[in-house]
Amino acid sequence: MDARWIEIDTDLQTAIDHFEKSIALHELGGFSQPGLKGYQAEMALMHALQSAHTSLENALLRVLEMLGEERPEGRNWHADLIRRVAVALPQRRPAILSEALAKSADETRRFRHRATHNYDSFEILDLEPTIEAARLLVSGLMNEVNAFKIKIDPTD
Repeated sequence: MDARWIEIDTDLQTAIDHFEKSIALHELGGFSQPGLKGYQAEMALMHALQSAHTSLENALLRVLEMLGEERPEGRNWHADLIRRVAVALPQRRPAILSEALAKSADETRRFRHRATHNYDSFEILDLEPTIEAARLLVSGLMNEVNAFKIKIDPTD
């Protein structure tokens, strides 16, 4: 394995692990329990999803850095990062994520924003699109990044 990918692969696997655990927490439920039990269930799920998306972003930023591509900057850099990795740069690199997987990553990004800034209005019923996005990321993320790896490093 090319050493340039060690940290990227670690971040990707961490993201996948957190997404898998967030799906399991969602299926476990307990969000409507009174008091501390319901609070604990909500917070665990929110934190798992936030950690998953943050690990995904870390991996994508490492890919850009490895390629010598500057990271997005400014207020909307999180959204810009997702958009950028879904776009091929002619003569430089193919897209890192497909449009479909980037859409899922954008959903988890939007959830992280809501959970960070509006956690007091957390509604478990609004979470279905985010959980579905997590499922798609779990099933496709490593495959898509590995396909990208092969395109830019065919001997790896």
